[in-house]
Amino acid sequence: MKLRASLAAFLMMSVPVWAGDVALVVGNEDYANGRDLSTADEMLDAVAPLEEAGFEVLSGSDLTAEALAGLVSELNAKVDGTGRVVIALAGHFGNSLSGNWFIGADADAPDLGVLAAQSVSLNVLMDIAARAPGGAVLALGMEDAEFEFGAGVQPGLDGLDVPQGVSVITGPSGDVADFAKDALGVKGQSIANALNAWPSLTGSGFMAPLVPFLPSDGATPPVVAKADPDAEQKAFWKVTQDIGTMDAFEAYLKRHPDGLFAADARAEIDKIKAQPLLLAEQGEKALNLSRDRRREIQRALSLLEYDPKGIDGIFGRGSRAAIRKWQNVNGETATGFVTQSQIERLGAQADRRAQELEIEAEKRKIELERKDRAYWRATGQGGDETGLRAYLERYPDGVFAEIATARLEPFEEARRAAAAEQDRAAWDAAESVGSLAAYEGYVQANPEGAFVEQARAKIAELEFEAKNAGALEAAQRNEERLGLNGTTRRLVEDRLESLGLKPGAVDGVFDDDSRRAIRRYQEARNLPRTGFLNQQTLVRLLADSVLR
Repeated sequence: MKLRASLAAFLMMSVPVWAGDVALVVGNEDYANGRDLSTADEMLDAVAPLEEAGFEVLSGSDLTAEALAGLVSELNAKVDGTGRVVIALAGHFGNSLSGNWFIGADADAPDLGVLAAQSVSLNVLMDIAARAPGGAVLALGMEDAEFEFGAGVQPGLDGLDVPQGVSVITGPSGDVADFAKDALGVKGQSIANALNAWPSLTGSGFMAPLVPFLPSDGATPPVVAKADPDAEQKAFWKVTQDIGTMDAFEAYLKRHPDGLFAADARAEIDKIKAQPLLLAEQGEKALNLSRDRRREIQRALSLLEYDPKGIDGIFGRGSRAAIRKWQNVNGETATGFVTQSQIERLGAQADRRAQELEIEAEKRKIELERKDRAYWRATGQGGDETGLRAYLERYPDGVFAEIATARLEPFEEARRAAAAEQDRAAWDAAESVGSLAAYEGYVQANPEGAFVEQARAKIAELEFEAKNAGALEAAQRNEERLGLNGTTRRLVEDRLESLGLKPGAVDGVFDDDSRRAIRRYQEARNLPRTGFLNQQTLVRLLADSVLR
């Protein structure tokens, strides 16, 4: 009751600016993040007949939630109870404990938190229609097509709360569209009588056989054709054709083994069997793979070095090509479509490969650390400046890099204290500029200066960066393309921490410590040592998290 009261309060905020018969007609067929429909746009065919019948029609196709809200607000402003109201919608619908919803074409896996922002509430539309009791119709067309919803939301309609005096028509979108086009504009005909000719549709709410929706102006009401005894089978066959899979045709034959279209169904099954790719595609479709499950398959392919060109849960050309390559190598028919057994086999291979890569990385890490420690003992362990710098030059990200850097600080402080004022000023100026030319200029002007060793170390570092600038910039761009959020960055740092690679604070911010830890990880696994993540590095780094 609180919800309906709040909705009513919202509706009263709009002041009617027009009186008369008004209709809202929407066909959402092409969805940006869900399965497209096949007949939803046919709802727009009702616009012209309704206009001829005297309705002012607000209409649109493939509307975003924002565009839908705008039309609903406009409709609300025009309805004041003096005329009739038609609301005809075709597309994806969802339901939750708070009611039913018509989904915007831009919706992306809406859950309870964002459902109101990505759809239009049917409760709101019912409240608008309720202002024209006995003269209001909601025609809602649906198709059996997959759409991904988040937590707390289910597909389809459930338990419509129909106000008094409102007629509701539901059924397949193509049939509802035909009903809206052919029946709603007919004068002298009641909604209940009109439905007699449409056995595939269901009527609820206000159904008065003797009350015409539009007045007859003295004309004789049209004769409503008797229901076709085969209408149910014909409607079932139409849906079967729309689905077009072997399972659908077999389901028709199971229900109607000697039906009107049995021969056609068997012919379609034979046609599908004669096309292996089509059969494979339908087999994968029958698995109803969720977007998360598709992401897991893409991660497994990437881990096995079959690049799917992205891990987004969408099987595009890159993913299909990667699946075909994997199928070829593994003795499967290379269709580009997966079966359940192939998914299980692929996952098992990816698990084994992840373990192998970790074992290889551990061996490489041990060998690198052995050499690292040996060189430390030979150079930096003694604590002299020359040895410490020699260690850092060879192992800038080594096991003892932080210790070596810390031990160099007293040398630099002592040198600064003893340096002549002019030398110190020259070094400060070079450091403030921080460029290769500035450090080279310092060395040339002060060949015996107190900071020559630091300058040469900076020169070597900047020369390396300049030499590899293109590769490092490309690596940075590749990481940016991954679009990592804070949660994923923290997972990366947590994984680096668990491997003993010292990423610093696990806070989702990639600072110098994080970059050094990434380089250490890449070096141990013989990956390009850039300090930036790419798809290959990320998949391997998080393999234990995403595949187990």
